[in-house]
Amino acid sequence: MSMHNPEHKPEQIDASAGYEVSDVRVSGVVKFLVALSIFAVVTAVLAYGVGKVLDARMKKEDGPPNRWVQPVDVRPLGNMASNPELQSKMGEMTQSFPAPRVQTDDGNQDVTDLHLREDLLLDNYSWADLSQSKVRIPIERAMELLAQRGLPVAQPVKQAPLMTGDKRPVIAVPLTSGFARTSYELDQAAAHEAESRQHK
Repeated sequence: MSMHNPEHKPEQIDASAGYEVSDVRVSGVVKFLVALSIFAVVTAVLAYGVGKVLDARMKKEDGPPNRWVQPVDVRPLGNMASNPELQSKMGEMTQSFPAPRVQTDDGNQDVTDLHLREDLLLDNYSWADLSQSKVRIPIERAMELLAQRGLPVAQPVKQAPLMTGDKRPVIAVPLTSGFARTSYELDQAAAHEAESRQHK
């Protein structure tokens, strides 16, 4: 347990001048600048030495310069002019590049194209298997046929008696049909509808 010295008094500061009357210690600033300069010089020397060592090692591994291995200055060549034929070939390559391709947007257009392909299959007649003469019918027609003919009735499954505390599972009706358009598709549909109204 420390005891305070009753004779110790806090240092009295003369604030009558309104500013600091003592000078900055120049020796501390000079020491810092000298240490900073020494550090900068040592760092530069070390960096130069490491560069020389790495350069010598690379030259040793590559061997002496010859007609196959020699540095070439490409700066006088300047920027090469673009070749339209090469650009068209690059365009063809990017168009025919196998999937998966890098997306040019955030995927909204890909989802829209997928839904359009699904709509074509769901809303139109198409061949499911031409060899067996199987036809895919529109979903609206399929629902009409199901409503007329009904679904086949499955044989009742014998269920074991419930254990103590168990309950029979209850299947809740889904709140949605499980399919919803994205906001991007809704915006596109609204823009298309507005454009068709303007033409009328």
